[in-house]
Amino acid sequence: MPKRPGDIENSSPPKITPNWDRIAASKEFQNLVAKKRQFIFPVFAFFFVYFFSLPILIGYAPKLMSTPIIGPVTAAYAFALSQFLVGWLIAALYLHASKKFDRQAKEILAQSNAEPGGK
Repeated sequence: MPKRPGDIENSSPPKITPNWDRIAASKEFQNLVAKKRQFIFPVFAFFFVYFFSLPILIGYAPKLMSTPIIGPVTAAYAFALSQFLVGWLIAALYLHASKKFDRQAKEILAQSNAEPGGK
């Protein structure tokens, strides 16, 4: 309530606190977590192997990695530069996938707030 006439009341509507335990236990949330894992773990494994194959190949196959591809650019340089491209590609793929994940998370949160019995 304003103290004087003309004062603006700075009260905001009551915030709804989601029931995080119920959200975490819901089938929809479990599906979302499973979908994120299905994306993240294979991509991580691929990039991990891809990233560490450069030093391994340089150590165990130096003739292959010193093979010129285009002028003075060797296979090792091309492979190293390709890691930047692959990193950006993975980031773009995750950005695309995260839009779906975020949309699902908002739907789960909205559904939880609409259910009676929330905190």
